[in-house]
Amino acid sequence: MDAGSERERARQWLKDRELDGEHDHGGDLALTDLDLVNRVAHRKLGHQVADETGVADALAALTLLRHLREELAEWEPRLIASARAHGASWIQLAPALGVASRQAAERRYLRLRPDGTGEATTGEQRVRAERDRRAGDRAVTKWARDNAIGLRQLAAQVSALDGDQNLDGDAQRHVDTVTAALGEPDTAALLGPLTDALQHLHASHPDLADKIASVTGESNEARRPKG
Repeated sequence: MDAGSERERARQWLKDRELDGEHDHGGDLALTDLDLVNRVAHRKLGHQVADETGVADALAALTLLRHLREELAEWEPRLIASARAHGASWIQLAPALGVASRQAAERRYLRLRPDGTGEATTGEQRVRAERDRRAGDRAVTKWARDNAIGLRQLAAQVSALDGDQNLDGDAQRHVDTVTAALGEPDTAALLGPLTDALQHLHASHPDLADKIASVTGESNEARRPKG
């Protein structure tokens, strides 16, 4: 059965029943459905009605309620993402979500949000994937700091290509980005610019490109889970 038509039939049944109250709500179907469910639920409380119409009303209200739950489940991660985009911290979000800690708030969001990859994953799988990603980021950062001297020497060689006539426009732009990253206090900031510059240096400076490829391979190896 088509979900849309199922919901529309349930809504229309209850609207045709002429329950007390206003059902239009300016065309907002979610508010209309919520109002209809609310009226059926409260009208029936304490009043047992053994008839087919009463059953049909309850079934229609339950159908609308199921669709409302699904819709609300989509709203929560969107609202959390919006709050985060506007600067809300996980600590601020925790009480609004009914949880006790920033970690619990973030875990709730990871469980609720759509995967975005098109693959079917559970909330717990997304939590684990995010945890693994962060562990990988920490491992790469540690590797970069442990190899700070070599990385800075490599980046300095790339930076020294500034103005080289053999560079095309894209290569020069990436050289500039590496030069800017050299000014960052954290050596890990060099990894992204060096990796991005790699493909643009193969033609003009293959030896230097090979050195960058080696570094990229080592950093990727550091990211992989051990054991």
